[in-house]
Amino acid sequence: IPNPAVLVIFSWLDLQVVWMAINIFLFVWFYFLYDLGDRFFYTRHLLGCCGRTMRKQLDKNISFHKLVAYMIGLMTAVHIIAHLLNVERYYNSWHGEYDALSMALSRLNDSGNTTYLNPIRSTTTTPNLLVFTTIAGITGVIITLALILMITSSMEFIRRSYFEVFWFTHHLFIVFFAGLVIHGAGRIVRGQTNANPPYNITFCKDHIEDWGKKKMCPIPQFAGGFPQTWMWVIGPMVLYVCERLLRFIRYIQAVKYRKIVIRPSKVLELQLVKNGFKMDVGQYVFLNCPAISQLEWHPFTMTSAPEEDFFSVHIRSVGDWTQKLISIVEMGVDGPFGTASEDVFDYEVAMLVGAGIGVTPFASILKSIWYKFKDSNPELRTRKIYFYWLCRETHAFEWFADLLQVLEREMEERGMGNFLTYKLYLTGWDQSHATHVMVHADADTDVVTGLKQKTNYGRPNWDKEFEQVCKENPTSVVGTFLCGPVVLATVLSKKCVKYTDVDPRKTKFYFNKENF
Repeated sequence: IPNPAVLVIFSWLDLQVVWMAINIFLFVWFYFLYDLGDRFFYTRHLLGCCGRTMRKQLDKNISFHKLVAYMIGLMTAVHIIAHLLNVERYYNSWHGEYDALSMALSRLNDSGNTTYLNPIRSTTTTPNLLVFTTIAGITGVIITLALILMITSSMEFIRRSYFEVFWFTHHLFIVFFAGLVIHGAGRIVRGQTNANPPYNITFCKDHIEDWGKKKMCPIPQFAGGFPQTWMWVIGPMVLYVCERLLRFIRYIQAVKYRKIVIRPSKVLELQLVKNGFKMDVGQYVFLNCPAISQLEWHPFTMTSAPEEDFFSVHIRSVGDWTQKLISIVEMGVDGPFGTASEDVFDYEVAMLVGAGIGVTPFASILKSIWYKFKDSNPELRTRKIYFYWLCRETHAFEWFADLLQVLEREMEERGMGNFLTYKLYLTGWDQSHATHVMVHADADTDVVTGLKQKTNYGRPNWDKEFEQVCKENPTSVVGTFLCGPVVLATVLSKKCVKYTDVDPRKTKFYFNKENF
């Protein structure tokens, strides 16, 4: 006769399975109902930002990567501390410092050294010796050291000042995962294997003297569990290897130079051509220069538009690699990769904020918009752009002030002067520059950029700017895009929340930041 308790458990499990199945069915059913049915076509159109929200989360892959790293570090610390306590318990149990059962389990005879429970097998074995003479201990030390090096070298100071250190130590993840797979082979955590005849644990644990004498209490036998880490690692590793193969295939494809320009401000402009290369606005590529390093890849935002027959990047000299690149211009290209800026055309109104070389994705966007206007592209939804560019030095504006001059002139000729509102901010200047500006204050064009829009000095009053956008676009969804420092990102994200109206019919702001 089945045990009633067992029947209750199985009934409960059956109920859980049925409940989960019903919920999954309802979710799938209503998902397709809302996603495919004509009845909700206009609802989907109106709420189209759902896809945009998902894309924004994918753009936070680096933040997610850091969060996972923090959790791995935390759980590693918990894991190590727990095992250190376990080793101490094993050691004390062998020496009889606890109860009789613990000592009996530790002193079980084991001629084959395979059925023991306590890994400490003699009085000469110390906790330190156990750690450095077992598979679990040695691999644990190795992967812990690898993890410490990866995390410490990922600190922002090291990553920005010594990128090569960060780059090479981060590849210790290969050692980490290899050690992690082997780590479980030590089978340090063991379980009882006596199954036939059934072992009466309730009686036997209190009658150590009867072990091996009574049929219900045979001498306990133990074995480690089968290592399972590889089952969790193999999937991601296969995907990683496939991705590396794809990137290698793209890397070996020839890249040709169309144009190379070295600006006086030590900014290198490269216009490149690659067969089969397709891009979207705001995307970035990884560049590799074999003459500098076969292994180093650095991300750069493309400044060209998809409509152009080439792709371009602007590279500012800020370190050893970029300085060498200015004199050695032989490289491979891996990409393009998507960024948040690709979503700019999903918004009726866009606020583009670039700081210094962070203007690069917006150069691509403004070029692409201009091509779409010239071709009367019916898919262009954007009707208004606010562009802000913050620079510390005057010569930085030369990076693409010429593009703004062309857009300014041609949009006025077409009667579209209100489409683009741009404001340039100079955050650093000296007395000689201030005197020069005062002398030419009455000039028709700006003395720095040659544009009709005069350069502003200092930093934007973001409350004033957001209020103006709200006033001019009272019912629009505004996409706010930033390529710049974290401090500015914090400010803009808070402003987006502050000026988003709770009324769904009024102005709403969505913040998007470039992540590399």
